[in-house]
Amino acid sequence: MQDLTLPVPALMKNKIIVTDNTDPWRNLAMEELIMDSAEPNEMVLYLWQNRDTVVIGKNQNAWKECCCEKLEADGGRLARRSSGGGAVFHDMGNLNFTFAADPSRYDLERQLGVIITACRNCGIDAKFTGRNDITAEGRKFSGNAFRHTKKCSMQHGTLLVHTDPEKMSKYLNPEKAKLMAKGVTSVRSRIANLTEFNPRLTAAIMKQALMKVFTEEYGKAAYVDMTDFASDELDILYSKYSSWEWRYGLLSSFEAELHTRFGWGDVQILLNHKDGIIDSVKVYTDSMETSLASDLENILAGRAYGKPMHDAVLEKSYGNSQLSDVADFLKKCF
Repeated sequence: MQDLTLPVPALMKNKIIVTDNTDPWRNLAMEELIMDSAEPNEMVLYLWQNRDTVVIGKNQNAWKECCCEKLEADGGRLARRSSGGGAVFHDMGNLNFTFAADPSRYDLERQLGVIITACRNCGIDAKFTGRNDITAEGRKFSGNAFRHTKKCSMQHGTLLVHTDPEKMSKYLNPEKAKLMAKGVTSVRSRIANLTEFNPRLTAAIMKQALMKVFTEEYGKAAYVDMTDFASDELDILYSKYSSWEWRYGLLSSFEAELHTRFGWGDVQILLNHKDGIIDSVKVYTDSMETSLASDLENILAGRAYGKPMHDAVLEKSYGNSQLSDVADFLKKCF
Protein backbone atom coordinates (compact mmCIF):
# COMPACT_ATOMS: atom_id res chain seq x y z
CA MET A 1 0.00 0.00 0.00
CA GLN A 2 1.27 3.49 -0.85
CA ASP A 3 2.04 5.44 2.32
CA LEU A 4 -0.54 8.13 3.10
CA THR A 5 1.92 10.17 5.14
CA LEU A 6 4.74 12.55 4.39
CA PRO A 7 8.00 12.19 6.38
CA VAL A 8 7.36 13.85 9.74
CA PRO A 9 9.00 13.73 13.17
CA ALA A 10 8.25 10.58 15.17
CA LEU A 11 6.10 12.42 17.69
CA MET A 12 4.01 14.20 15.03
CA LYS A 13 0.52 12.72 15.20
CA ASN A 14 -1.59 15.44 13.54
CA LYS A 15 -2.38 15.52 9.83
CA ILE A 16 -4.33 17.78 7.50
CA ILE A 17 -5.34 15.94 4.33
CA VAL A 18 -6.88 17.85 1.42
CA THR A 19 -7.98 17.00 -2.11
CA ASP A 20 -9.23 18.96 -5.10
CA ASN A 21 -10.94 15.83 -6.46
CA THR A 22 -14.73 16.29 -6.69
CA ASP A 23 -15.80 12.69 -7.42
CA PRO A 24 -17.98 11.69 -4.42
CA TRP A 25 -17.26 7.98 -4.73
CA ARG A 26 -13.52 8.56 -4.71
CA ASN A 27 -13.73 11.02 -1.81
CA LEU A 28 -15.75 8.59 0.30
CA ALA A 29 -13.33 5.80 -0.63
CA MET A 30 -10.46 8.03 0.47
CA GLU A 31 -12.22 8.72 3.76
CA GLU A 32 -12.52 5.00 4.46
CA LEU A 33 -8.90 4.45 3.49
CA ILE A 34 -7.86 7.18 5.95
CA MET A 35 -9.80 5.35 8.68
CA ASP A 36 -8.31 1.99 7.73
CA SER A 37 -4.80 3.50 7.74
CA ALA A 38 -5.17 5.33 11.06
CA GLU A 39 -2.09 5.28 13.24
CA PRO A 40 -2.01 5.10 17.06
CA ASN A 41 -2.50 8.48 18.75
CA GLU A 42 -3.27 10.15 15.40
CA MET A 43 -5.70 13.00 14.66
CA VAL A 44 -6.57 13.75 11.01
CA LEU A 45 -8.56 16.60 9.48
CA TYR A 46 -9.67 15.70 5.93
CA LEU A 47 -11.19 18.46 3.72
CA TRP A 48 -13.01 17.65 0.49
CA GLN A 49 -15.79 18.72 -1.89
CA ASN A 50 -18.23 16.91 -4.17
CA ARG A 51 -19.79 18.24 -7.36
CA ASP A 52 -23.64 17.99 -7.57
CA THR A 53 -24.16 14.93 -5.37
CA VAL A 54 -26.85 13.62 -3.04
CA VAL A 55 -25.23 11.66 -0.21
CA ILE A 56 -27.52 9.39 1.78
CA GLY A 57 -26.90 7.67 5.11
CA LYS A 58 -25.70 4.08 5.26
CA ASN A 59 -29.17 2.64 5.95
CA GLN A 60 -31.44 4.94 3.94
CA ASN A 61 -33.75 4.08 1.04
CA ALA A 62 -32.27 5.92 -1.97
CA TRP A 63 -35.57 6.27 -3.85
CA LYS A 64 -37.35 7.57 -0.76
CA GLU A 65 -34.76 10.25 0.04
CA CYS A 66 -33.66 11.44 -3.40
CA CYS A 67 -35.21 12.27 -6.77
CA CYS A 68 -32.69 9.91 -8.33
CA GLU A 69 -33.83 10.16 -11.96
CA LYS A 70 -33.74 13.97 -11.92
CA LEU A 71 -30.31 13.97 -10.29
CA GLU A 72 -28.74 11.57 -12.78
CA ALA A 73 -30.46 13.19 -15.79
CA ASP A 74 -28.80 16.46 -14.81
CA GLY A 75 -25.40 14.81 -14.52
CA GLY A 76 -25.40 14.50 -10.73
CA ARG A 77 -24.46 11.46 -8.68
CA LEU A 78 -25.96 9.50 -5.82
CA ALA A 79 -23.55 8.39 -3.10
CA ARG A 80 -24.02 6.39 0.09
CA ARG A 81 -21.69 7.05 3.01
CA SER A 82 -20.57 4.62 5.71
CA SER A 83 -22.19 6.55 8.58
CA GLY A 84 -25.82 6.89 9.65
CA GLY A 85 -28.05 9.94 9.50
CA GLY A 86 -29.99 11.59 6.70
CA ALA A 87 -29.61 12.74 3.11
CA VAL A 88 -27.67 15.87 2.14
CA PHE A 89 -26.90 17.71 -1.10
CA HIS A 90 -23.31 18.62 -2.01
CA ASP A 91 -22.11 21.04 -4.65
CA MET A 92 -19.00 23.20 -4.97
CA GLY A 93 -20.53 25.72 -2.57
CA ASN A 94 -20.36 23.09 0.16
CA LEU A 95 -17.21 22.11 2.07
CA ASN A 96 -16.97 18.68 3.72
CA PHE A 97 -14.82 17.98 6.75
CA THR A 98 -13.80 14.72 8.41
CA PHE A 99 -12.11 14.18 11.76
CA ALA A 100 -10.54 10.70 11.90
CA ALA A 101 -8.80 9.88 15.15
CA ASP A 102 -7.41 7.21 17.38
CA PRO A 103 -10.38 6.53 19.72
CA SER A 104 -8.27 7.76 22.64
CA ARG A 105 -8.01 11.19 20.97
CA TYR A 106 -11.55 11.42 19.65
CA ASP A 107 -13.37 14.23 21.47
CA LEU A 108 -16.58 15.41 19.82
CA GLU A 109 -16.82 18.61 21.86
CA ARG A 110 -13.26 19.55 20.98
CA GLN A 111 -13.74 18.74 17.29
CA LEU A 112 -16.97 20.73 17.13
CA GLY A 113 -15.03 23.53 18.78
CA VAL A 114 -12.72 23.64 15.75
CA ILE A 115 -15.71 24.08 13.42
CA ILE A 116 -17.50 26.60 15.61
CA THR A 117 -14.37 28.68 16.27
CA ALA A 118 -13.51 28.75 12.56
CA CYS A 119 -17.03 29.98 11.80
CA ARG A 120 -16.87 32.61 14.53
CA ASN A 121 -13.51 33.77 13.20
CA CYS A 122 -15.38 34.38 9.94
CA GLY A 123 -18.02 36.48 11.72
CA ILE A 124 -20.67 33.75 12.14
CA ASP A 125 -22.19 32.99 15.56
CA ALA A 126 -22.31 29.19 15.22
CA LYS A 127 -23.86 26.78 17.74
CA PHE A 128 -24.21 23.00 18.00
CA THR A 129 -27.86 21.97 18.40
CA GLY A 130 -29.97 18.82 18.39
CA ARG A 131 -28.47 15.45 17.58
CA ASN A 132 -26.11 16.52 14.78
CA ASP A 133 -26.68 20.10 13.55
CA ILE A 134 -24.60 23.27 13.63
CA THR A 135 -26.72 26.40 13.26
CA ALA A 136 -26.56 30.18 13.02
CA GLU A 137 -29.53 32.27 14.11
CA GLY A 138 -31.52 29.06 14.44
CA ARG A 139 -30.90 27.88 10.86
CA LYS A 140 -28.88 24.81 9.96
CA PHE A 141 -25.73 25.09 7.84
CA SER A 142 -23.99 21.88 8.91
CA GLY A 143 -25.09 18.30 9.52
CA ASN A 144 -22.79 15.77 11.21
CA ALA A 145 -22.61 11.99 11.27
CA PHE A 146 -20.35 9.47 12.99
CA ARG A 147 -18.69 6.08 12.64
CA HIS A 148 -16.56 4.13 15.10
CA THR A 149 -14.27 1.13 14.69
CA LYS A 150 -11.76 -0.38 17.12
CA LYS A 151 -8.98 1.39 15.28
CA CYS A 152 -10.52 4.75 14.44
CA SER A 153 -13.39 7.06 15.39
CA MET A 154 -14.76 9.40 12.76
CA GLN A 155 -16.95 12.52 12.68
CA HIS A 156 -17.77 14.10 9.35
CA GLY A 157 -20.08 16.83 8.18
CA THR A 158 -21.04 19.52 5.72
CA LEU A 159 -20.57 23.28 5.71
CA LEU A 160 -23.02 25.07 3.43
CA VAL A 161 -21.04 28.10 2.31
CA HIS A 162 -22.94 29.04 -0.85
CA THR A 163 -24.78 25.87 -1.92
CA ASP A 164 -27.46 26.25 -4.62
CA PRO A 165 -30.81 26.06 -2.76
CA GLU A 166 -32.74 25.41 -6.00
CA LYS A 167 -30.78 22.22 -6.66
CA MET A 168 -31.10 21.16 -3.04
CA SER A 169 -34.88 21.45 -3.21
CA LYS A 170 -34.98 19.78 -6.61
CA TYR A 171 -33.08 16.63 -5.68
CA LEU A 172 -33.86 16.02 -2.01
CA ASN A 173 -37.17 14.44 -1.15
CA PRO A 174 -37.61 14.56 2.65
CA GLU A 175 -40.64 13.08 4.37
CA LYS A 176 -43.37 15.60 5.22
CA ALA A 177 -43.45 14.09 8.71
CA LYS A 178 -39.75 14.81 9.10
CA LEU A 179 -40.23 18.46 8.18
CA MET A 180 -43.26 18.80 10.43
CA ALA A 181 -41.31 17.32 13.33
CA LYS A 182 -38.77 20.11 12.88
CA GLY A 183 -41.52 22.75 12.71
CA VAL A 184 -40.74 23.80 9.13
CA THR A 185 -42.47 23.51 5.78
CA SER A 186 -39.63 22.94 3.32
CA VAL A 187 -35.97 22.02 3.01
CA ARG A 188 -35.06 25.59 2.07
CA SER A 189 -36.82 27.19 5.03
CA ARG A 190 -34.70 25.39 7.63
CA ILE A 191 -31.23 25.69 6.11
CA ALA A 192 -28.92 28.61 5.50
CA ASN A 193 -25.77 29.35 3.55
CA LEU A 194 -22.94 30.94 5.49
CA THR A 195 -22.78 33.70 2.88
CA GLU A 196 -26.11 34.92 4.26
CA PHE A 197 -24.19 35.92 7.40
CA ASN A 198 -20.90 36.83 5.70
CA PRO A 199 -21.32 37.64 1.97
CA ARG A 200 -17.54 37.62 1.38
CA LEU A 201 -17.07 34.07 2.58
CA THR A 202 -16.01 31.33 0.14
CA ALA A 203 -15.32 27.62 0.51
CA ALA A 204 -11.60 28.36 0.04
CA ILE A 205 -11.62 30.91 2.85
CA MET A 206 -13.52 28.50 5.10
CA LYS A 207 -10.98 25.77 4.34
CA GLN A 208 -8.12 28.03 5.41
CA ALA A 209 -10.00 29.02 8.57
CA LEU A 210 -10.51 25.36 9.54
CA MET A 211 -6.86 24.45 8.98
CA LYS A 212 -5.71 27.43 11.05
CA VAL A 213 -7.96 26.61 14.01
CA PHE A 214 -7.09 22.90 13.78
CA THR A 215 -3.38 23.61 14.21
CA GLU A 216 -4.09 26.10 16.99
CA GLU A 217 -6.12 23.46 18.83
CA TYR A 218 -4.02 20.35 18.21
CA GLY A 219 -0.57 21.72 17.39
CA LYS A 220 1.65 21.43 14.34
CA ALA A 221 0.26 19.16 11.61
CA ALA A 222 1.66 17.50 8.51
CA TYR A 223 -0.06 18.79 5.37
CA VAL A 224 -0.83 16.14 2.74
CA ASP A 225 -2.34 16.81 -0.70
CA MET A 226 -4.17 13.65 -1.80
CA THR A 227 -5.51 14.96 -5.12
CA ASP A 228 -3.46 12.57 -7.25
CA PHE A 229 -3.11 9.76 -4.73
CA ALA A 230 -3.63 6.25 -6.11
CA SER A 231 -3.38 2.76 -4.66
CA ASP A 232 -4.87 -0.69 -5.14
CA GLU A 233 -6.74 -0.33 -1.84
CA LEU A 234 -8.28 2.95 -2.99
CA ASP A 235 -9.36 1.34 -6.27
CA ILE A 236 -11.10 -1.47 -4.39
CA LEU A 237 -12.93 0.99 -2.14
CA TYR A 238 -13.87 3.13 -5.15
CA SER A 239 -15.46 0.09 -6.78
CA LYS A 240 -17.52 -0.41 -3.62
CA TYR A 241 -18.74 3.18 -3.30
CA SER A 242 -19.52 3.56 -7.01
CA SER A 243 -21.40 0.24 -7.32
CA TRP A 244 -25.14 0.02 -7.86
CA GLU A 245 -25.45 -2.47 -5.00
CA TRP A 246 -23.89 -0.09 -2.47
CA ARG A 247 -25.62 3.09 -3.66
CA TYR A 248 -29.11 1.76 -4.33
CA GLY A 249 -29.30 -1.75 -2.93
CA LEU A 250 -31.32 -4.47 -4.60
CA LEU A 251 -34.75 -3.26 -5.67
CA SER A 252 -37.36 -5.84 -4.67
CA SER A 253 -41.10 -5.97 -4.19
CA PHE A 254 -42.36 -6.36 -0.63
CA GLU A 255 -45.74 -7.52 0.66
CA ALA A 256 -45.81 -5.43 3.81
CA GLU A 257 -44.46 -2.06 4.91
CA LEU A 258 -44.31 -0.76 8.48
CA HIS A 259 -43.21 2.84 8.74
CA THR A 260 -42.96 5.38 11.54
CA ARG A 261 -40.86 8.25 12.83
CA PHE A 262 -39.32 8.62 16.27
CA GLY A 263 -37.56 11.59 17.83
CA TRP A 264 -34.23 10.00 16.89
CA GLY A 265 -35.14 9.16 13.30
CA ASP A 266 -37.24 7.42 10.69
CA VAL A 267 -37.73 3.63 10.41
CA GLN A 268 -39.17 1.76 7.41
CA ILE A 269 -39.53 -2.04 7.62
CA LEU A 270 -40.23 -3.86 4.35
CA LEU A 271 -40.87 -7.60 4.40
CA ASN A 272 -42.21 -10.67 2.69
CA HIS A 273 -43.67 -13.62 4.54
CA LYS A 274 -44.59 -17.15 3.51
CA ASP A 275 -47.01 -19.27 5.51
CA GLY A 276 -46.84 -16.61 8.22
CA ILE A 277 -43.03 -16.69 8.51
CA ILE A 278 -40.88 -13.71 7.47
CA ASP A 279 -38.56 -14.95 4.72
CA SER A 280 -37.07 -11.59 3.65
CA VAL A 281 -36.82 -8.25 5.41
CA LYS A 282 -35.18 -4.91 4.63
CA VAL A 283 -34.91 -2.04 7.11
CA TYR A 284 -34.20 1.57 6.17
CA THR A 285 -33.47 4.26 8.74
CA ASP A 286 -31.75 7.62 9.17
CA SER A 287 -30.82 6.76 12.75
CA MET A 288 -27.29 7.81 13.67
CA GLU A 289 -26.79 4.28 15.01
CA THR A 290 -25.35 2.48 11.98
CA SER A 291 -26.05 -1.04 13.27
CA LEU A 292 -29.79 -0.52 13.91
CA ALA A 293 -30.95 -1.61 10.45
CA SER A 294 -28.89 -4.81 10.36
CA ASP A 295 -29.82 -5.59 13.98
CA LEU A 296 -33.53 -5.37 13.17
CA GLU A 297 -33.14 -7.43 10.00
CA ASN A 298 -31.34 -10.18 11.92
CA ILE A 299 -33.94 -10.16 14.70
CA LEU A 300 -36.98 -10.30 12.38
CA ALA A 301 -35.75 -12.74 9.72
CA GLY A 302 -37.37 -16.15 10.21
CA ARG A 303 -39.85 -14.88 12.83
CA ALA A 304 -43.59 -15.33 12.61
CA TYR A 305 -45.36 -12.32 11.13
CA GLY A 306 -47.44 -10.26 13.58
CA LYS A 307 -47.16 -10.05 17.38
CA PRO A 308 -44.08 -12.37 17.51
CA MET A 309 -42.17 -9.55 15.75
CA HIS A 310 -42.76 -7.32 18.78
CA ASP A 311 -41.78 -10.09 21.18
CA ALA A 312 -38.54 -10.76 19.28
CA VAL A 313 -37.45 -7.11 19.20
CA LEU A 314 -38.44 -6.57 22.84
CA GLU A 315 -36.34 -9.57 23.86
CA LYS A 316 -33.24 -7.98 22.28
CA SER A 317 -33.95 -4.41 23.36
CA TYR A 318 -32.50 -4.43 26.88
CA GLY A 319 -30.26 -1.38 27.21
CA ASN A 320 -31.07 -0.18 23.68
CA SER A 321 -33.63 2.63 23.68
CA GLN A 322 -34.05 2.62 19.90
CA LEU A 323 -34.92 -1.09 19.80
CA SER A 324 -37.33 -0.48 22.70
CA ASP A 325 -39.06 2.24 20.70
CA VAL A 326 -39.35 -0.07 17.67
CA ALA A 327 -40.78 -2.82 19.88
CA ASP A 328 -43.44 -0.38 21.18
CA PHE A 329 -44.29 0.57 17.61
CA LEU A 330 -44.65 -3.08 16.54
CA LYS A 331 -46.93 -3.74 19.51
CA LYS A 332 -49.28 -1.01 18.24
CA CYS A 333 -49.16 -2.45 14.70
CA PHE A 334 -50.50 -5.82 15.81
